[in-house]
Amino acid sequence: MTGTPHAATAAALLPLVGGPANVTAVAHCMTRLRLGLADRSLVDEHGLRAVPAVLGVVDDDTYQIVLGPGTAARVAAEFETLLRPRAAELAARGAELREARRRSNATPGRLLLRRVANVFVPLIPALVGCGVIAGAAGLLQNLRLLPSLTPALAALSSGFMALIAVFVGHNTAKEFGGTPVLGGSVAAVVVYPGVAKVTVFGEPLSPGQGGVLGALAAALLATYIEKWCRTWVPGTLDVLVTPTLTVLVPGLLTLYVLMYAAGAAATAIGAAATWLLSTTGAFAGLVLGGLFLPLVMLGLHQALIPLHTTLIEQQGSTVLLPVLAMAGAGQVGAALAVYVRLRHDTSIRTTIRSALPAGLLGVGEPLIYGVSLPLGRPFLTACAGGAAGGAFVGCFAMLGDKVGATAIGPSGWALFPLLTGTGGLPLTAAIYAGGLLTGYLVGFAATYFFGFGGGTAPGAALAAATKTAPGAGPGAGTAAEVATAPVSDSSPGRR
Repeated sequence: MTGTPHAATAAALLPLVGGPANVTAVAHCMTRLRLGLADRSLVDEHGLRAVPAVLGVVDDDTYQIVLGPGTAARVAAEFETLLRPRAAELAARGAELREARRRSNATPGRLLLRRVANVFVPLIPALVGCGVIAGAAGLLQNLRLLPSLTPALAALSSGFMALIAVFVGHNTAKEFGGTPVLGGSVAAVVVYPGVAKVTVFGEPLSPGQGGVLGALAAALLATYIEKWCRTWVPGTLDVLVTPTLTVLVPGLLTLYVLMYAAGAAATAIGAAATWLLSTTGAFAGLVLGGLFLPLVMLGLHQALIPLHTTLIEQQGSTVLLPVLAMAGAGQVGAALAVYVRLRHDTSIRTTIRSALPAGLLGVGEPLIYGVSLPLGRPFLTACAGGAAGGAFVGCFAMLGDKVGATAIGPSGWALFPLLTGTGGLPLTAAIYAGGLLTGYLVGFAATYFFGFGGGTAPGAALAAATKTAPGAGPGAGTAAEVATAPVSDSSPGRR
């Protein structure tokens, strides 16, 4: 052990999850340490909640300990160090047990959503990086600065999007058990310029027609064709016949069926999003902003990732993300109200102070699991703040001033560099900032006045929220609320 706070946290957590022999796998996301456990009955949940760095626990396909951004990665590294003597065994047993548990616990619908999300989530860093570069290129062009650099930046930002279908195909085959390079090969036909010579229903195809949806469908079909070939092609011919059929059959179906169908679907998604905000913007924003946090808790927000990607590919930005980001603003406002109301509760105020910077940048899990969800009502009033912020942004969309994001992943203040809109950057940023401010204010007011039970003192409300977890640490929450929450990251563009 190195003596660092993160090493101390890892050392404190290990015996509470049943010791080294009980740990079968270790992983982490932005805010959570995710553990594969052989026997979950050995977990001392009350003890885990009492560890100062722990914001909550989530019992899902993996056992997840919410630690917050930055901390999760560092504690995971220290945790792996403690288990290093068993690394080879963990690698072998972990993959097997994770897959078995995922199959036994996940419904088909949720499992499919997760697997589709697994295709797109690895692409988010590139989408973010290219989105920021595209924003910088647009700003330089508008200001007429560094004209020799602007084309280079535009090329850097556009290169990935021009070939995103290949990456989607590669990840799809990898996720669904096929050969990644074959999935990428079949999906590559979607963006190949030569498809313009192919006619379907009397009209030539357009390179990129169908976009990521066509690439996803093509690679998925290729994976099933490949698996089918492996069952009957003799071993001596497998290396020749299987790759050929895996590219040929799905490739032809992609050209003559999938690209046309996926192109129609992508066009419909873009038209629907545009119509939704242009016609019913305020109401649509109210619903989307208000329901996003519950969608995150149910894991259903994962279905939005391909929609965001399709809109970015088709229109250059997603108009849904800025609206959904308002849910995080409502969460921040609710947390500030709890901070004011529970002025004598040092523990929860400490949790809010440590989690608030991440919340302002769009990472809401520490506030959700450490503050609003354990208290119950503040989670609902946070949704009210998100609904108000979404309605604000949606109202301007009805007036013709749409706000979009050129990449997915960040939200909150971190989304400003990725904003684009029909009214120009200053107006777009002002509308988004106005939505955030509205979410903060409504989330604060709703929580301050209605976030606690009538006639119940704030301290009593907190005690009632945590009474099912005696000895729990600050913001640990009830076992029923926190321990059963599904896997999700709360930023609109994240899994």
